[in-house]
Amino acid sequence: MPRLLLSSKSVKSVSVDALVLGLAPATAGAKTTAPVLLGGEDLPRATRSALVEAAVALGATGAAGQVHLVPGVAGLGTGLVALTGTGADADAEALRRATGAAVRALAGHRRVALGLPVPDAATAAALAEGAALGAYAFTRYRAASREPVAEVTLLVAKPRDKALRAAVDRAGVVAAAVHTARDLINTAPADLAPADLAEAAVQAAAGTGLTVRVLDEEALAAGGYGGILGVGQGSSRPPRLVVLEHAPARAKGHLAFVGKGITFDSGGLSIKPAAGMETMKSDMSGAAAVLAAVRAAAELDLPVKVTGWLAVAENMPSGTAIRPSDVLTMFGGTTVEVLNTDAEGRLVLGDALVAASAEQPDAVVDVATLTGAQVVALGNRVSGVMGNDDAFRAAVLAAAERAGESFWPMPLPEELRATLDSPVADLANIGDRAGGMLVAAVFLREFVGSTPTGSPIPWAHLDIAGPAFATGEPWGYTHRGGTGVAVRTLVALAEDHARR
Repeated sequence: MPRLLLSSKSVKSVSVDALVLGLAPATAGAKTTAPVLLGGEDLPRATRSALVEAAVALGATGAAGQVHLVPGVAGLGTGLVALTGTGADADAEALRRATGAAVRALAGHRRVALGLPVPDAATAAALAEGAALGAYAFTRYRAASREPVAEVTLLVAKPRDKALRAAVDRAGVVAAAVHTARDLINTAPADLAPADLAEAAVQAAAGTGLTVRVLDEEALAAGGYGGILGVGQGSSRPPRLVVLEHAPARAKGHLAFVGKGITFDSGGLSIKPAAGMETMKSDMSGAAAVLAAVRAAAELDLPVKVTGWLAVAENMPSGTAIRPSDVLTMFGGTTVEVLNTDAEGRLVLGDALVAASAEQPDAVVDVATLTGAQVVALGNRVSGVMGNDDAFRAAVLAAAERAGESFWPMPLPEELRATLDSPVADLANIGDRAGGMLVAAVFLREFVGSTPTGSPIPWAHLDIAGPAFATGEPWGYTHRGGTGVAVRTLVALAEDHARR
C-alpha cells in the first residue's frame, strides 16, 4: 500500500518523481478539439498550453482509459507528467479509474502527486482510492519487478481539513482491504491450502479487535457440516470453516457475509478440462472478499456487527472424493444428491448459510465465484445480484454503485426450483443448464433461514465468477489476476447499515 498524503503545495512547486493531471474531451462547440487540462490552474498559460500540445501530439483526446506520459515542461518542478483521461462529465468512479490507470502506469516511480481538482471530500476519496488501488503489485514469486508507487500526495487547498483527512484515511483502509484480497487470490494454490487461508484470517484479525473461530475437519464432522466436508474429502488437505466477528458494543445491527473459499477447484471427479483449471486458484475470491471486508469494518470501527463466514475447501479428484449420485447431509439436516461434483461451491455455501442464519442477523450476503453462466450472461466486468428480498437487493445495488463496482440485478424465477428436485434426496445440486446462474441462486435460497416471525431473513447472492479474476489487459485500477471485487461493496453496505 502506498502512503496517502495531503499537501497544500502548488502543482508548479511540488517536488516528486511524477505529477498526475487530468484530461477531459473538448466540450461541444469549443473552438478547438484539443482536450481540456484538469488541474494546475495556477500554472502559467504557456505551461498549460505546452502540456496540452504534448498530449495532442501523442494522440490524447481525454477519453477514459487513456494515459500519456510526457516530460515535464518549463514552469513545473517535476520531470515527468502523467496525463490521464477522465472522459466527459467524470463521476467518482471515472476519477478512481483515471487516477488508478495513471498510478499503475507510473510503477517504478516512488513518489507521485495528484494535481487534479479536489473540490470536496468525496472527490478526494475517489482520487485517493483509485491511486491506492492502482499502486499494487504481486511480487511473491518474481525475482525482480517494477515496484508500485510508494507515496501518493493529493494537492489540496486545505490539507488539515478534517473531512478531507477522514475521506483519504477511509480510502486507504478500503484499498488496503482490496490489496489483501488480491494477494490471497493471486497466491499459488500449493501455498494456500484451506488451513493456510484459515491462518491468513487469524493473522488478518490480529490487532483489530476481531474474534476468529476456526472449525477444522474434526469440528466440522462433529457439527454435521456435510457440504464442506463432502467437497473437501477428495483432497489430502482438509477443509475449514472460519468465522470472523466484528462486534462493537454500540452495534446498530448485524450483517452476515458468507464467502465461497474453494482454494483450488479441479472439478472433482466431474473434472474440468485443462483450460478450465488455469484460473481456479481464484475460486476462493468470495472468501477473500469477506475476510478483507470484515477486517476493514473493524479498522473503520463501524458501529454495526459484521460476521464473516469463510467456507473453505479444496475440490480434488481422488479415491476418497465424492462421486456423482452420492448424497450429502448438509448442516441443518437437508440432504443433497450430488449430480455434478463441479457444482461444489453451492455445497460449501449451503452449510455456511445455515450456520450464519442461525445467529439471526438482520441480513445475509454471500459472495462467490459460483457459475460460468454468470460470465455468459454478464461478462467479465459485471457481477450478478440475486436475492429473496427486493428492498435488500436494492440496498446492495445502491452500495455497489456508491463503491464504484458494477453489479446487475437478476431474478429468481420460481419455476427453476422444480428442476432441482431429486428422486432420492431433498434436492439435487444441479438443475436446468439454461439460466445456470439463477438455478444456483435458487439452490442457495433453500439454505437461508427465517426470522422468529417466520419470514425469510433478507438475503442477497453475489455471483462474481467473471469479475473476480482479470485475465486480459489491465484497465483503470484493475491489474491482471485477482481483482478484490465485492470488498468495496460489502464495506459500503456495512456503512449504510450502520447509518439506518
